[in-house]
Amino acid sequence: MKLGRSRLLLSCHVLLCLSVTWMLATADVPAGQRPGCLANCGDVDIPFPFGIGEKCALHNGFKLNCTTVEGVNKTLAGDAEVTKISMPDGKVWINARTMSWRCYNPATPSMDTEYNGGLDLTDTPFWVSEVDNKIIVIGCNTLAYMRSFPYVIGCSSTCNTTLMNDTCSGNGCCQADVPKNVRDYYGYFNEDYNTTQTWQSSPCSYLAVMENAAFNFRANYVNSTVFYDTYNGKVPLVLNWRAGPWTCDAAQKNMSSYACVSKQSVCINVNSTTDEPGYRCTCSDGYEGNPYINNGCQDIDECLKNATLCGSGICENTPGHYTCSCRRGKDLTNGICQSRFPVMPVVGTTVGLVILVIALACACMIQERRKLQKMKRDYFRQHGGLILFDEMRSKQGITFKIFTEEELQQATNRFSEQQVLGQGGYGTVYKGILQGDVEVAVKRCKIVDEQQKKEFGKEMLILSEVNHRNIVKLLGCCLEVEVPMLVYEFVPNGTLFQLIHGNHGMCISLATRLGIAHESADALAYLHSSASTPILHGDVKSSNILLDDNHKAKVSDFGASILAPIDKSQFITLVHGTCGYLDPEYMQTNLLTDKSDVYSFGVVLLELLTAKLPFNFDPDVPAHEKSLSMMFMYAMKENKLNQILDVEIKDGDNTEIIEEIAELAMRCLEMCGDNRPSMKEVAEKLDSLRKVMQHPWMQRNPEEMECLLGEPSSMASSTITSAEYFSIEKKVVNGLQSGR
Repeated sequence: MKLGRSRLLLSCHVLLCLSVTWMLATADVPAGQRPGCLANCGDVDIPFPFGIGEKCALHNGFKLNCTTVEGVNKTLAGDAEVTKISMPDGKVWINARTMSWRCYNPATPSMDTEYNGGLDLTDTPFWVSEVDNKIIVIGCNTLAYMRSFPYVIGCSSTCNTTLMNDTCSGNGCCQADVPKNVRDYYGYFNEDYNTTQTWQSSPCSYLAVMENAAFNFRANYVNSTVFYDTYNGKVPLVLNWRAGPWTCDAAQKNMSSYACVSKQSVCINVNSTTDEPGYRCTCSDGYEGNPYINNGCQDIDECLKNATLCGSGICENTPGHYTCSCRRGKDLTNGICQSRFPVMPVVGTTVGLVILVIALACACMIQERRKLQKMKRDYFRQHGGLILFDEMRSKQGITFKIFTEEELQQATNRFSEQQVLGQGGYGTVYKGILQGDVEVAVKRCKIVDEQQKKEFGKEMLILSEVNHRNIVKLLGCCLEVEVPMLVYEFVPNGTLFQLIHGNHGMCISLATRLGIAHESADALAYLHSSASTPILHGDVKSSNILLDDNHKAKVSDFGASILAPIDKSQFITLVHGTCGYLDPEYMQTNLLTDKSDVYSFGVVLLELLTAKLPFNFDPDVPAHEKSLSMMFMYAMKENKLNQILDVEIKDGDNTEIIEEIAELAMRCLEMCGDNRPSMKEVAEKLDSLRKVMQHPWMQRNPEEMECLLGEPSSMASSTITSAEYFSIEKKVVNGLQSGR
């Protein structure tokens, strides 16, 4: 039960009490403050269009009251106290009873009390300032929010650590931004969070939309009623206001009700809501005062305000501006009055100097251009460009291209940040469009090893010969820069990392995941054993597996392996490494092998099965759950694999296939590299599992089963279950491993 739940409709307490629609101004709109109207009430100045008394305001929307409370004059709008009015800013500061609270009542333990404060400024010239206010929530285990159509905005606060004064970031206190154009709102508490379990240490929870500058969190707000007592339920709030509900163009057409009456005033359009216009008035540049009354905007005497405005010159005030001059015979230059020189000698000297400067500039430009061309030639030689040219001439039909720096700059809009596709340890990748509207990915490497520069061009040619449907094609390179740039084919559908971990609302089937895994493994197996020169990838991870429009995998970034070769038969990288994927054996020996790629691919398999990140940096997570591979090993050891699987693939029909993939991942993640399978074995295993997914093993032709399993079937019946297939297939794999 809730005791005392109410919604505070502030039509009786705040500016809404001005029930007469403010948009309909009185028939005889005053041109300024009339005689007898109060200019202030207590410490608050009352500038027109606001007013106290009959016909003292521009219209009823700006009508205020001056009331004596305990011997002190206070300015009120309803029962909300107005504490300040700003004409230039178009703002009003008020103290309003808008605080919401929810408290535990020890006298009735099964019930608590709740007060839902709010504000309704409909049909008034006011709305809540999104710049000056914040949504404040105070309490332990508290979730509260402000509702204002179409917004529902709030935050939750807990008390997990020691509360600290002046800190409102989720511990005992949290805050959220106020949305734009709020004219009404109400505060609410989530019952599932604001429970009575913490009442002894935190008896009350609070929500308030209030002025950000007036709030300073104190730890005792949580364990007492000090927050409520400090403001007595009335919190400071800043409101924006407008003179009328029309645009400036519309308001100026009806001069009888147009509020900007001062000759030196200008109209400013303001938006009080998303679908309702409005306008305010301000004084023109060089003028100050009240634009809502006749002759209210007065000229600013800039010379009087700033005696050094013209330096050593003479300052003369003009309407809306000022001028600087010197006495006769002198000119003002940079605020200093200087004597004049004869015109002709000065002109002749100036022309001569200009010609000399132009000539020197041209000579410097020519010299710099020659230096730049020489630098590009030197870089080209250093990176093995001449060797690359010789190799390209000796091999006919090669499609590899050497690009100029200017070509790639034009293709990537001078390497604009808007063209960035991604950043990694080796460089930044940009999307580019070559002549003929050919989309490419341009990679600017960060570093290149000095010992490798001469062989770089030759190595580029070797990588260009890599030709596999599941490997991103290397189209060319640019060698005339300090660090070479690589040009790849463009793959449009993002990365596997984005598919698995992105918030895209897609359901990824097991068949799709298995297809991506098989295609990626097949590509890595090709690099290891089928390329003209064996290539180790060195940085296998889900963000280096790109996807086309049909979710076909393309392994990318294998070119990173050329950046630090250790001999002439293999390209091996000094891996920067990606946390969660790095081979623990490599970390001990500093020797990268093909089995290092196998380990990293095993982590990718875990991502596909669990949809979890390879490493969790949360300090509160247990040690065995920080690394995905450690979490997986623990789950397999405790027979809890099902607890970490992605819910999208938890299907009883696929249990055997998932278990086979998990066992394959375990083999890939062996601590000793010699115990891991080769990428070719991994690809073949995934291929067989993929075929099982495509061909259900019910009433299956035995000859097809022989083809998939690789051994004849002597079974009398043509019907075979999925479990029977995996039992037979496991025996085949074990036989291959034992040499039978």
